[in-house]
Amino acid sequence: MSEAIERRRVEQLTRDRQLGREGQGVRDGQGIDVPWWLQGATLERAIEHGLSESEFQTIANLIGRPLSILELGIFSALYSEHCSYKSSKVHLKTLPTEGSRVIQGPGENAGVVDVGGGLAVVFKIESHNHPSFIEPFQGAATGVGGILRDVFTMGARPIALLNSLRFGGLDNHRTSYLLRRAVAGIGNYGNCVGVPTIGGELFFHESYNGNCLVNAFALGVVEHDKIFLGHATGIGNLVFYLGSKTGRDGIHGATMASAGFDDSALAKRPTVQVGDPFQEKLLIEACLEIMESGAVIGIQDMGAAGMTSSVFEMADRAGTGVRVHLDRVPQREEGLTPYEIMLSESQERMLLVVERGKEGKIIDICNKWGLDAVAIGEVIEGSDVELLWHGEPVSSIPVKLVTSAVPQYRWPIEVPPEYERNRTFELSQVDEPEKGLDTIWYELLGSPNLCSRQPVYDQYDSTVQANTVIHVGGDAAVVRVAKNKITGKEIGVAITLDCNSRYCGLDPRLGTALSVAEAVRNITAVGADPIGISNCLNFGSPERPHSMWQFAEAVRGLGDAARAFEIPVISGNVSLYNETKGKSILPTPQIAMVGVLEDVSQAVGSYFINEGDEVFVLGIARDDGLGGSEYLAHYAGIERGTPPLLDYDLEMRTAKVVRYLISERLIQTCHDISSGGLAVALAECCFGSQNLLGATLKVEYHQGRLDSLLFSESGARYIISCPPERAQEVRSYIKNSGIAISLSGTVGGTSIEIGNVARLNLVDAHNVWSNALEPYISGATNVNNPTK
Repeated sequence: MSEAIERRRVEQLTRDRQLGREGQGVRDGQGIDVPWWLQGATLERAIEHGLSESEFQTIANLIGRPLSILELGIFSALYSEHCSYKSSKVHLKTLPTEGSRVIQGPGENAGVVDVGGGLAVVFKIESHNHPSFIEPFQGAATGVGGILRDVFTMGARPIALLNSLRFGGLDNHRTSYLLRRAVAGIGNYGNCVGVPTIGGELFFHESYNGNCLVNAFALGVVEHDKIFLGHATGIGNLVFYLGSKTGRDGIHGATMASAGFDDSALAKRPTVQVGDPFQEKLLIEACLEIMESGAVIGIQDMGAAGMTSSVFEMADRAGTGVRVHLDRVPQREEGLTPYEIMLSESQERMLLVVERGKEGKIIDICNKWGLDAVAIGEVIEGSDVELLWHGEPVSSIPVKLVTSAVPQYRWPIEVPPEYERNRTFELSQVDEPEKGLDTIWYELLGSPNLCSRQPVYDQYDSTVQANTVIHVGGDAAVVRVAKNKITGKEIGVAITLDCNSRYCGLDPRLGTALSVAEAVRNITAVGADPIGISNCLNFGSPERPHSMWQFAEAVRGLGDAARAFEIPVISGNVSLYNETKGKSILPTPQIAMVGVLEDVSQAVGSYFINEGDEVFVLGIARDDGLGGSEYLAHYAGIERGTPPLLDYDLEMRTAKVVRYLISERLIQTCHDISSGGLAVALAECCFGSQNLLGATLKVEYHQGRLDSLLFSESGARYIISCPPERAQEVRSYIKNSGIAISLSGTVGGTSIEIGNVARLNLVDAHNVWSNALEPYISGATNVNNPTK
């Protein structure tokens, strides 16, 4: 095969002259044109492709012959951090990934967890950070499209989307522009494709000024016996290309996502893909119908690195070889070369392995849906991926050389000096406020990280498919899955995304564990049992010892919490090199958690329902809960200290009490206490989607500072409400369970009051909270110039 490739290198006439690329070709000794993509790869070109000198030399030694530029592109894509996880695998392998409900853990396109009744949910969260900073609308939109394909390629029908967004300070000149365009891209794609966007989170901090984060989550439902995997199995079976035609968009997308930014960041727009949600909708329906046909052996979407990753990964999982005729690939532009076809990240494309003799079914279904379906290759004996161009071989690479042979790095780690400085910070260094706590309460409700996200939610359709039970804005979103054929009850799933980036910046291990605990509280607050975690680990360069220490510590914290709560990590994504000019983002280990409700009718929301209902606050506010808090950052401009203590036993005992009260229908609402403390959480309970209801609480127990009573973010705390006639029963159960009630009161009135400490006018507080974000999402500010 290598002799044929070398012959092809000097015989192939390039089409690049048609594209004005005459100067990119060379002539051999006989004066025959050699296309640029068949020219020999040099170290200089390898470095341009993102490979290190040692990686290039290792590849050359392993393959035992000169590499072409086409092959250099293939190696560089699959050796990129984004595809290979070469800096993170040594840490990720320590995470707990197994459990009684786990059907498929890490290693496939998404994870799969049993929810009962012969049904499973498929879910995953992934990053699309770099593309979204360069071109926020398409970057965010194609992030949604990509995560949807990860889910339905497993055989699951997508039923829910969520997203986690991080942007710079609102005084930064690009923040408003990035926010508006990214939200618009997410809303446009999700709304058009017909999958509800039902939740997420939004956080602003100056560390994201030069590198915003867009993490997209999707969940689908599938029957146990209809799960598909990405395996190229069965010698002689056909490899089918399905979906949109291939273009030049997204080439080197994976490589671009594996490097930091500099002044040239915005010039990388050509590496950002362009999405078509209407085409994706057709692709979803066609793929699900094809899966029902019995003709499909394996299936995988063409995501990062496009066809390169799909072909090599499917062959690797099956232990087979694959032959691909690249000239048969549907193309939307003239003169595409094998290099461009292999590395294009054009959207809405799938690769299928089809049982030979059943290809007619595939073609008929795709014709029905108006999609391209072309047999471009076949599964072959051996372990090579062979590429042909107009019948002639142009590359043959052993699969293992671009999968298992990728080097795994254990980069040096070093504790940042600010970590120890943070730990020496004492709260006694901050005086309690001289101005009234109610004034600070108002200000916090109007602050960027605590105000209403309704201007964002308004752009998302959360009602399509008519399965959403708890919509955006709650502790966790809840959707119906299906009726359990055994019990006759409707199964529901709860979903939340959580990460306290400020905590993680102060103490990555504890901060990550606290983010998992917050996710558990959010799942618990709607009445669900947590069953699985997906993560998106967003960090700076692994080559910087301080950043690598943050990453390693965060993975340890994730493992600590996942084991303590007995919730397996079943899928995930790593996004490194999130930095600009060497300045890294805050560590952002995003936690996506899914819970199950055996009877979705038991789910409760967070908004108070009736005047006269009784309110109880479970758990005690501690002064340590002010470390790294939103209050301290806002009031004192301080981002120091140790995040709140994490008591796993208390968290689990309190969660068990809350879930019992909900399952027995003893309480009507529940809301956990987190960022902003009791003051912000109580106000949110009063700001119902239908009407405003005030509340008056009295203090039953508190020791410590008064600002701690209002704004402490210490854990294992919830606000619950119940009808007056159930109040004594609820109180007795909580007390007998050994859980403290720190405050109690009633719903009603025109104010929000916490003891004799602080009081807000209900309408005024709601106006402050609900209007703060609108000028930035609408573009009414004068700090939204995207060109600088």
